[in-house]
Amino acid sequence: MDSLTQIVLGAAVGEAVLGKKVGNKAMLYGAIAGTIPDLDVLSGYFTDVVTAIEWHRGFSHSIFFAVFFAPVFGWLIHKLERKQPAKWRDWTRLMFWGLFTHPILDTFTTWGTQLFWPFDHKLAFQSVFVIDPLYTLPFLFFLILAMCQKRGSAKRARYNRLGLIVSSSYLGITLLLKGVAYHKVSENLEAQGIAYRKMTVRPSPFNTILWSANIDAGDAYLIGNYSFFDRQPIQFTRYLKNHQLLGNLSGNEKVQRLEKITEGWFTIDDKNGDLFFNDLRFGLMSLDTGEDRFVFSYKLRPTGHGLEVEETPRQKMDAKRLLLALWGRMWGI
Repeated sequence: MDSLTQIVLGAAVGEAVLGKKVGNKAMLYGAIAGTIPDLDVLSGYFTDVVTAIEWHRGFSHSIFFAVFFAPVFGWLIHKLERKQPAKWRDWTRLMFWGLFTHPILDTFTTWGTQLFWPFDHKLAFQSVFVIDPLYTLPFLFFLILAMCQKRGSAKRARYNRLGLIVSSSYLGITLLLKGVAYHKVSENLEAQGIAYRKMTVRPSPFNTILWSANIDAGDAYLIGNYSFFDRQPIQFTRYLKNHQLLGNLSGNEKVQRLEKITEGWFTIDDKNGDLFFNDLRFGLMSLDTGEDRFVFSYKLRPTGHGLEVEETPRQKMDAKRLLLALWGRMWGI
């Protein structure tokens, strides 16, 4: 999830664990704990694109990381906050839950997490977008109410608990919504006589009303959108896999790593002699008919030293156009 959401979750967890003893400092250090796992994005500054993708939401988002580093961070905070009544074990407990709940929340997103690192298994429920106002804003509201209350007061604990309950309940509801969307897409595929091998369904940006589906139809992928307000059949757009365009690059180590990262959901485009590796898991740049640009696309550039992988930059105007289209499509327009 986005940084603000993880800060809110971390602060609420910190308050639940240690708020009665140290007041708002529990929220402060909980927020810090909720931020630490995402520092793995810094790897993009000193490693190649493929490695940075592999490291993101890997080691720092694992149970191992929380268990190993919670005592370390707990000891550091205990040294800084010697005048506080909390002990080293108290701070360690706060840091553990702050570090651990961060990847738990991320498992609900499309990207998912390697929660069980070093075991090679990614957990991704794909039921919320990385930014979801319906999750974050009510949570933030209750957190602010809790902050305004005196340390140890019943209202403070109640408001914080309500924030945790409401946000957690919303996550559970998104799983049910995903199940309904999956069923509706399956019905449309059957009604239209479309044979397919497998399918994934995920929410579109910033909401859980409009859902996007990727369908493996053999030599191509189909992409369709379904809103709970739709009254018309789902229209599926076909995108050829074109995996054969890789040629000898199919055996390249970086390409194989990208294939593993995408779990096979990718297409290859040849644009003016340049090959592009498109990650289908995060959808298209817009909802326009005929759109062929994907949110995550990588240029494959052979050099004398091997293969260079370059992420295709995104434009601000693309985001604005997508948001406007999403608003209308979300209501079935």
